[in-house]
Amino acid sequence: MPKIKTKRSAAKRFNVTGTGKFRRRRQNLRHILSKKSAKRKMRLGQSALVDSANLKAVRRMLPYA
Repeated sequence: MPKIKTKRSAAKRFNVTGTGKFRRRRQNLRHILSKKSAKRKMRLGQSALVDSANLKAVRRMLPYA
């Protein structure tokens, strides 16, 4: 049986942590930043973990994880 190819778009969006969880980037930090507070922008700059509802889909796209 052949190896499963990695979805390259997903590989660029998600990183695997040391404990095996998936890290993702937060949304809303691309444009229209002037109306957002500095506190909000700082929080959006931090990474977040993938929710348990989406974990199965992300694992399917990244077979190496």
